[in-house]
Amino acid sequence: MKQHLTAIIFALAILGSAIVLGNAYWKRSLEETKISVTGLGETDFISDLIVWEGLFEKQANSLGEAYSGLEQDRKAVTEYLNSKGIASEEIVFSAVQTRQNTRAEYNNEGRYMGETFLGYILSQNISIESKEVEKVEKTAREITELLNKEIQFYSQAPRYYFTQLADLKIELISKATEDARLRAEKIAENSGTTLGGLITANMGIFQITGQNSGEDYSWGGTFNTSSKAKTASITMKLDYRIK
Repeated sequence: MKQHLTAIIFALAILGSAIVLGNAYWKRSLEETKISVTGLGETDFISDLIVWEGLFEKQANSLGEAYSGLEQDRKAVTEYLNSKGIASEEIVFSAVQTRQNTRAEYNNEGRYMGETFLGYILSQNISIESKEVEKVEKTAREITELLNKEIQFYSQAPRYYFTQLADLKIELISKATEDARLRAEKIAENSGTTLGGLITANMGIFQITGQNSGEDYSWGGTFNTSSKAKTASITMKLDYRIK
C-alpha cells in the first residue's frame, strides 16, 4: 500500500511539473509572438469657464463699526462688478470672517510684554464663476480701480476650466488608440509579419498642461488651471498578436 501511495505522489509531482513547464513555455511563446506599442492622443483647446476669487476687508475699533463699513464695501464691490457686466447672480459672497488686530509689545530688554488691542478686522471672500471668460479676465485686471474707493480688495489669479472635458477625453482615447494601431502595423510590416488581434489595452494618465508652459507631466496626472490655453494628452498601450 505504501509503495502505491509513493508511486501516486511521484506521478502527481511529474504531472505538476509538466503543467508548470508547459504554462511557462506557452507564456514565453506568447511574448515572442506579440507587439507592444504606445500611442499618443493630443489636442489644444481653450478654456470655456473661469473662476475668479478675491477678498476685501474693513478695520475699525468696534465690531459694529467694522461690520457697517464692510457692508458698505460689499455694496460698492457689487455695484462695481455690475458696471463691468457681471450679473449679481454670478457673484457669491462667503460668510464674514472676524479677527482681532493686535500688536506685540516688548520692553527695552526685548522681553515680551503682551499684546495691545488695535481693533477688529472683518473680511469677506467673493467668488465669480462664469463662461464669459474674457469679460471676467478684464475685470480681474482692472479690479485695482476699487482702491480709488478706499476699498482694500485682494485679488487672486483666475482659474480656467473646460466644461466638455469628458467628451474631450473620449476623443483623445480614440486618437491614442488609432496612433498605437498605426505604429503596430508599421512595425509588423517592417518585420515581415502580419498584425493579429488585440491582446490587451491599457490607458495611461490623462494630462492637461498649459500651452507653451514647459510643465512636466506627473505620474498621477497634471491638471493645469492657471492657463486659458491648454494642451490635453493621453496615452494608450496596446498589445497585438503577430502572425
